[in-house]
Amino acid sequence: MSEEKIIEVLKNAGKPLKTKEIAELAGMDSKEVSKIISKLKKEGKITSPKRCYYSV
Repeated sequence: MSEEKIIEVLKNAGKPLKTKEIAELAGMDSKEVSKIISKLKKEGKITSPKRCYYSV
C-alpha cells in the first residue's frame, strides 16, 4: 500500500524529507504523495518539523 511505502521511505531516510524527495524515493507521483501525506498528518502518523518537510 502506498501509505506504508511513504512511512517506510521516511523511516529509512532518518531525516525530514520534502514531498518531492519522498515521491522520488517511493517511485510515485508527487501529487499522489501530497494527498497521502495530508491524510497521514491528520491521522497523526507523520509530523512536519518545519514547513514542507515531513518525518515519522
